[in-house]
Amino acid sequence: MRSGHRLGRPRGRRLGRPFGWLWAAYGTSALGTWLAFGAFPLIAVQVLRCGPAAVAALSSVGAAVGAAVAVPLGPWVEFRRKRQVLIAMDLVRCAALLTIPVAFALGALTFVQLVLVSVVVAAADITFRAASGAYLKALLPGEDLLVANARFESTSWTTTIVGPPLGGVAIGLLGPLATVVADAVSYLLSALGLRAMGGAMGGATDRQEPRPERRRTARLRPGDLLDGWRYVLADVTLRSLFFNTALFNGLVMATQPLLAVLMLGRLGFSPWQYGLAFAAPSIGGLLGSRLARPLVTRFGAHQVLVATGALRALWPVGLAFLGPGTGGLLLVMGVEFGLIFCCGVFNPVCTTFRLERTATDRVTRTLTAWAVSTKAATALLTALWGALGSLLGPRTAIGLAGVFLLTTPLLLPRRPAARVPEPEPAPNRA
Repeated sequence: MRSGHRLGRPRGRRLGRPFGWLWAAYGTSALGTWLAFGAFPLIAVQVLRCGPAAVAALSSVGAAVGAAVAVPLGPWVEFRRKRQVLIAMDLVRCAALLTIPVAFALGALTFVQLVLVSVVVAAADITFRAASGAYLKALLPGEDLLVANARFESTSWTTTIVGPPLGGVAIGLLGPLATVVADAVSYLLSALGLRAMGGAMGGATDRQEPRPERRRTARLRPGDLLDGWRYVLADVTLRSLFFNTALFNGLVMATQPLLAVLMLGRLGFSPWQYGLAFAAPSIGGLLGSRLARPLVTRFGAHQVLVATGALRALWPVGLAFLGPGTGGLLLVMGVEFGLIFCCGVFNPVCTTFRLERTATDRVTRTLTAWAVSTKAATALLTALWGALGSLLGPRTAIGLAGVFLLTTPLLLPRRPAARVPEPEPAPNRA
């Protein structure tokens, strides 16, 4: 990718009505997701009277199996119109979630149903994200991608700040099933917003959305499932960023259960203090996403990517020094604010970098492989660090994760890379 000094239009420049609908759809579904944050474990505990092992299985098995289910969907989606896929995935998630309150009303809700719904939602979520990346690249010119991704990142952190407190109030007043219904409705509203776009691609109608080239073979071959990984691993720049992202995200998420044990157990923090320690610093993500484009304009995309990618790795090791009381709470909030601020800058730049580096006819498969690998790495490292926490204690395990995180900047791309030339429309290598 070029130095990036021309990425992004001047501040305040509109990206068009189609992007506005896409952005609104994203914000609506993101808010619904955060409103229902933690609803499934609460339903399992309060309604189905499940124990800790079952609740842990609900979270891990649903995500892992959902990621596996999403693998064959990547090649399949690559050759479909992306807006139609986005609408379909929203409707699938809406329908799956609505089966929970319906089954509860009929007295037929089971733990197995919760697991199956979590699998469907996880698979649809990965597929939606992959298709939306491909659709965004087709919807906007390259110079607008960073602006768009920064707006998505800003919206993500805003809903992270607003959603859980509102969801907590709703759960307290109406119960966890109410937030599941709200989440389902958010997906329905998202689908309606995408439908309202009319398939517009820079003012075009739905029938003018580019149809991907048909594959030469009618059936999906087993080898096609690995296309996304092949593409990533064959490109030295994408490969570096891929391993950096998977390792960083996995190590950060692996410490979250240990922090909960340490803060809520040994250090005696109350639940509201624990929630505040991670909710308030999300403001850093909002600020960081707003600064992403100006920083890229001034310093270049590669420089910002490497600098913030390195800076975000410095913060988590500070959590090993967490103590009780107000000082400990301020330490967690300070570390999380710094970490999230750096991530708020890094994430939209990384997403834009990845889109520009990936050929249009490979975006969906590449993003699917990326998401599946990241989820798998997170699940594996979370299990491993849970074992380390049992053997060494949560504080030592958290510190060890922080030390390993300090090595992740070594995996970042060393030098700017030229954009990948787009293939001619005729050839189809699928």
